[in-house]
Formats: sequence, structure tokens, C-alpha cells
Amino acid sequence: MKYLVVLGDGMADRPLAVLNNKTPLEAADIPDINRLAVLGQTGLIKTVPDQFKPGSDVANLSVIGYPPQIYYSGRSPLEALSIGVDMRPDDVAIRCNLVTIESDVMVDYSAGEITSSEAKEIIATISKELGSEKFKFYPGVSYRHCLIAVNAKEANNIILTPPHDITGKPICEYMPKGYMADEFSQMIKKSKHILENHPINLKRIKEGKRPATNVWLWGAGLKPNLKSFKELYGLNGTIISAVDLLKGIALGAKMQAPEVMGATGTLNTNLDNKIKAVINAFESGSDYVYLHIEAPDECGHQGDVFGKIKAIEMVNKAVKILTEYLIKTNCPYTIAILSDHATPIETKTHSREAVPYTIYKSLNPAKSGYRHTENEAKAGMYLKEGQELIKEMLGVTK
Repeated sequence: MKYLVVLGDGMADRPLAVLNNKTPLEAADIPDINRLAVLGQTGLIKTVPDQFKPGSDVANLSVIGYPPQIYYSGRSPLEALSIGVDMRPDDVAIRCNLVTIESDVMVDYSAGEITSSEAKEIIATISKELGSEKFKFYPGVSYRHCLIAVNAKEANNIILTPPHDITGKPICEYMPKGYMADEFSQMIKKSKHILENHPINLKRIKEGKRPATNVWLWGAGLKPNLKSFKELYGLNGTIISAVDLLKGIALGAKMQAPEVMGATGTLNTNLDNKIKAVINAFESGSDYVYLHIEAPDECGHQGDVFGKIKAIEMVNKAVKILTEYLIKTNCPYTIAILSDHATPIETKTHSREAVPYTIYKSLNPAKSGYRHTENEAKAGMYLKEGQELIKEMLGVTK
């Protein structure tokens, strides 16, 4: 049996006037997803427990099969695993975004989707100017980077706000609060002066692109401790993703996380290479492959409704090609399709409502009759926790 999860990050949404009161899922051309939904088991799944803030960290952990109540220790520590940071128990990892702030307003949480090569140079400068034995900076992918507060366990309690939650808002109300808040606030403020004449920024401005004006800190946490996926579920697993968060989960769970050339986490990602990586994972011995497509979430944060529709149609393309591949293997298979959380266009940030899911089993189709939409899924089977997805896929009832 082969198990495939195709996850469109932030794919779920709410009805929009510009789409004649349809959601992006309802407006998108996704015949292959809807075919499996009608033939399979389709319903709503609650991926974020009530005591957690909605986010890709908590939601993806639960969907992969790790209850956040047991395994979640923060977002940035998972990304630090992917970057290769060897954290000690008392170290705190903090996500370090490169952002665009103008007139003290958060304009862009991604600094115009700055490239990894550009960002690496900027983080090197930040490390030189702001780094120390106490604070270590590590480059990641695009705008996503890591700061380690060494031997500073108390910093795990600091209050930090994700930049994508405050797009278009003044930053003064959302500066760090609590333990070490002054030190982290000074980093954000000092980074402005360090970066305002940085060669990379001057070049981006000349090209009509947004500069990385500041660093922004959020997502603090301690070193994670995940059980192996094989130990929990008896499967050899692989995660295909462009982002360090998912790669970090994979490494922590002792799953494979191959690098995919051209995978960016945006609409410009090399989807064909990601699909090839899924096929290669199955043919290399994986029983379970988790394909993570970030683009719908990025478009949701940017308020780009038609970009989000295009991103959802990318998810459909992946489902179509991979379903055709699985059929040709003549091996029984199960496919799950879902969002990790909703990222409504109207709010430009994550929300905690239950999201549509579909599970199609080639040996025993459930024939729900429902399409993969927020509205039709309400009539289907409700899964009250994210980790119930893999149990349903495996046919485990307890």
C-alpha cells in the first residue's frame, strides 16, 4: 500500500464578493481533486487544537500524526533542525524574517519574496553587526531565517507577533514584550540602520523591488523531541517541501526530506520537480509521502485572490499527475488532500476553523458524493483532531 498526502498550505478560505460569494476552492478549476472527493471520504477536519494559535507549525504536526499537545515546542526550533542548527536544551530558537517596514508600518512580511541568495548576504551582515556569543544568526530560505538565543531558556516565554499577522499595521503595538524584550526590540530597530544602504537593498530598489529594511523576530521555542514516524506508524516516510518548517519536522521524525531544485514556496515554485521527487520517494522505498505546497498560503497572506486560485489549481495538477502514477504502479493506494489551516483573503492571516479534507482509498472508495469545498464538506465526516487523518488513512479506529 502506498500512502500520499497532498497538502495545499492555507488553501481553505471564506466566500468573497469578488468571486460572486464563492471561496477560492469553489472558484478554482480542480476537477481531479473533486473527482476523488466525490468518490472518496470528504468532510471537515480540525487541525489546530483550541489551546494553540493557528499556524502551519501546529497544523502540519497534527496532520502528519504528532499531537501538538505532546510534541509542539515552538515553530523556529523545527526550522532550526532543517537548517542544521545543533540546539542545546537551554537554547531558544527564534524565527528571523526579513521584512519591509515603511513609516513604522509592516508593509511586507517577506521583503518582496527576497531570494535565498540575496538573503544569505543580508543575514551575513546582520550576523556580523548584531551577532555575538549570546545571539547566533543562521540563514534559511528566502525571507525565513533563524536566531538562536544561547543558554537563554527564559526567552521561550517572550511575546512575539508573526509579521504576516500585522500587514498594513503600525509595528509599535507589536514589538517584543516580556523577558529580553528590550534586547530583541533593539535588534529590530538597529537592523534598519544596518540595512538601509546595504548593496543588496540598493540593487533591489533600483530594480523596483521591495528592500529588506529590518529583521522581525517571532516563533520562539525550545529544542523539539519527536518520536520517529516509523516507530509511531510503521511506515517509511518522506516529506517534500520547499520550507524549512516541514523539512525540520521530517528530520525530527527521522523521515526523508530531499532537496528539490527550484522549490521556492511561492507561485514560482518548480512544481514538476516536486512531483518527480514524490515519485522518486515512492520508488526508493517510501510507503508514505507528504507533498507540501506552500503557494496558496503565501497568496492568502498577500491578499492575492486570483493568485490563490492559481495556487490551488497547482495542487490539482499535482493530484492529477500523482494519481495517474499510482494507478500505473498497480499497487493499492490511499490519497489524502487537505489544507493545514485556512488563510482567508479577507484577513491575510491564519484562522482556526475546520478545513475540508478528502481521503480516497483505491481498494474501498467511500463514495461521499461531496466536492472538496468548505460548504459541501460540512455534510461529510468530521475529524476532531488533525492526527485522525493518518488513522483514517491507515484504517486504525483507536
